[in-house]
Amino acid sequence: MSYELKSAGALSGEPCRYGRSRLLVRGPQRSLDDPYVAFLGGTEVYGRFVEFPFVDSLQTRLGMDCINLGSVNAGLDSFVQDDSLIGIARQADVSVVQMLGAQNISNPYYRVHPRRNDRFLQAHAALKALYPEVDFTEFHFNKHLLCTLREISCQRFEQVQEQLQRSWIERMSDLVEALDGRVLLLWLRYELDAETGFPEEPVLVDRAMADALRPKVQGVLEFRAASAAVAQDIAGMIFGQMELPAARHMIGPKEHLRIADALADRLSPLVRK
Repeated sequence: MSYELKSAGALSGEPCRYGRSRLLVRGPQRSLDDPYVAFLGGTEVYGRFVEFPFVDSLQTRLGMDCINLGSVNAGLDSFVQDDSLIGIARQADVSVVQMLGAQNISNPYYRVHPRRNDRFLQAHAALKALYPEVDFTEFHFNKHLLCTLREISCQRFEQVQEQLQRSWIERMSDLVEALDGRVLLLWLRYELDAETGFPEEPVLVDRAMADALRPKVQGVLEFRAASAAVAQDIAGMIFGQMELPAARHMIGPKEHLRIADALADRLSPLVRK
């Protein structure tokens, strides 16, 4: 099977920044003068390798501006620590917040990059004490770190997982509170290849964590998607010659349309007409 390989620069909506934010989000940059819905999330909300992400489709269906604040490799900390983007989302009619993986947040065990939250920066004393045999300078990505810790000791890894999940609930609660609870959570679930070390995205997020947030938000939309490889949707994507392996793990344009359909039904009662 062959694919039409195009430059990623062919995508509509070059990355842009809003206000004083240092986070690159999906363009085109839109006016914030009229009523709008804000979308905060990672690679899936950004729509990597997809010309028209689900946020674009929703703008047409809802008949109002939709501000895509999704950023490639962003995690929860990317938004909690960004006053400019929080301010934009706070002024929205409602904000759709993707439930991002629990592995990509700073916590009592380790620190992640402030914007590219998938990057591991430093192990704290608690993690060094829990895993004294590990040389943490060998790790650059959180998933690699966690897979190695689990292989060394499942019992000790349970302590790390429990702390990550507690930190995730606290951080998500802070974000929801900052947005006055005018939030629809998007629990976008899809299976990962076995080689990634975890069964599905979002990593280490379970139903108990979603349920802990339900009383604080307008609702939770749980959506089971399929990767472009599983959905046989790669031909509709735009990527460079060396990006095919990454594109296979992303969500393709057909799935983005399905997500838009599901979100349109949930958002219509929550926005001004």
